[in-house]
Amino acid sequence: MKISDLSKKVCSFIILFISFPVIYTNAQSTLEVDLGADLVSSYVWRGVKQAGASVQPSLSASINGFSLSAWGSTDFTGNDGKKEVDFTAAFENSGFKIAVTDYWWDGEGAHRYFSYPQDGNSGHMLEGTIGYTFPDSFPLSITWNTFFLGKGNKKADGDNSYSTYIELAYPFSVKGVDMGIATGFSPWENATLGIGKGFKVTSVMLNASKSIKITDSFSLPIFANIIANPAVEDIHFVFGISIRQ
Repeated sequence: MKISDLSKKVCSFIILFISFPVIYTNAQSTLEVDLGADLVSSYVWRGVKQAGASVQPSLSASINGFSLSAWGSTDFTGNDGKKEVDFTAAFENSGFKIAVTDYWWDGEGAHRYFSYPQDGNSGHMLEGTIGYTFPDSFPLSITWNTFFLGKGNKKADGDNSYSTYIELAYPFSVKGVDMGIATGFSPWENATLGIGKGFKVTSVMLNASKSIKITDSFSLPIFANIIANPAVEDIHFVFGISIRQ
């Protein structure tokens, strides 16, 4: 190695070392971290019940529109033995969102976590998401989600079903209660929901949330979701408590 090359590398390292505190401080000023958990009477995903009463922790970090998040659900009744851990990488800007999520479902010991999604004993599935939320004057959000990898996404003949779920949601408030309506459907066969072939509406939801004042310094956020699934003629009423930092 030439001396000049070595000098350049040393100088670059020194500059980077000196700059690191400034870069770190700037990052700290815009970095947002969120930690919390929900306690729910039942776990319903896209109109389909996944488990009974569950605890669902979440952890996320975001900076300049980029975010990494972890979300989990564990059935604590002991009857279903369901466990899920998901990781999502996303970017949001001006109402647009793009994300990739690694879902991992486990019937408590049924699947190995450190395994390739196509492995026969893997509970991993990968899903891509794109979405858009209109401005505050009409805050309708539209989200398109498609699974593209994973054994649980296969049709009976072994082909990839590219299970897709499209959702439209609109928030509003009534006398201090935050509410929202949403509907979701699958345009074709959805192996992940197990609802068969063709177009199916799997979720029509009305939700409401409010913080209940306990003391002058503490309030407890609660929520309730009424979720109908026309595809299988089912309905769910979910109650939950949110705990946030």
